[in-house]
Amino acid sequence: MLKREFLFALGSVAASLAAGPALAQAYPAKPITFIVPFAAGSATDQLARALGQSITAETKQAVVVDNRAGASGMIAAQAAAKAAPDGYTVLITTNTTHAANEHLYKKLPYDAVKDFAPVTGLGKGGQVLVVRAEAPYKNVADLLAKARKDPGKLSFGSGSSSSRVAGEMFKQLSGTDILHVPYKSNPLAISDLLGGQIDMMITDTATGIPQIKGGKLRALGVSTTQRIALLPNVPTIDEAGVKGYDMGYWFAAYVPAATPAPLVARLRELLVAGTKSAAAKSFFDDTGVDAWTTTPDELRKFQAEEALKWGKVIKAAGIEPE
Repeated sequence: MLKREFLFALGSVAASLAAGPALAQAYPAKPITFIVPFAAGSATDQLARALGQSITAETKQAVVVDNRAGASGMIAAQAAAKAAPDGYTVLITTNTTHAANEHLYKKLPYDAVKDFAPVTGLGKGGQVLVVRAEAPYKNVADLLAKARKDPGKLSFGSGSSSSRVAGEMFKQLSGTDILHVPYKSNPLAISDLLGGQIDMMITDTATGIPQIKGGKLRALGVSTTQRIALLPNVPTIDEAGVKGYDMGYWFAAYVPAATPAPLVARLRELLVAGTKSAAAKSFFDDTGVDAWTTTPDELRKFQAEEALKWGKVIKAAGIEPE
């Protein structure tokens, strides 16, 4: 009996291995859904749509972008985690859902490690501190002077964990008291910033640069330790006086945990090719984001390192889990 069971199991493994290449070769055989944790127009949404165009051109299958903004990406991550593990639901996300949220919330409706299979990194970018073009603040020093003169009177918006933690780090390192106002996505926060409902925000370059170039927002500093090519005259926040400031962000693709490895490998091929497409190149060039791809194992290791890093930053900023 044991011998028969062993031979059956062996046969099942062999059949599975043999089916793997065929499974991947036939994929995709129907439309793929990209779940995005942020609103249309956000950086993640723009990148997802560029990658979707590339996959459609390569496979002749549609890619549907499903924007599920809100709850700091938790709504989207939970939906993706519970989707069928068949390669047709992909979470195009950021460090918000897969490195920061576990430190910002006491209870998450998903597990960023156990519920997902990593596919590949997609890009890395910086953020930019912006105020309205007509605001009286010409530089970071002006903003800090106001914040110190009137503690708690200035406000900053955020529509992602990256944006929120960037703002909290700014407060912590500068020793200022600035009110946090949460939004479902950065574009929504930008709208209120333009309308005067909030005073400042630190947003991803993809969302901020078009408004800066259009003359509606003024850039006071960039969040990375090096200036960015698209805003060569804008100092880093560290340069501008908030010493030690450094806060970037990243994009990556994940699928439900039980997705077969051959499908993950094929999807990775399509996404990596997508980062080199004309549409993605246009996104990277226009936003200052750098293309960045990985193997699944490299992304798994990177995510673990980032979770530790973001945990330290969030704790140092004095943010209590909600």
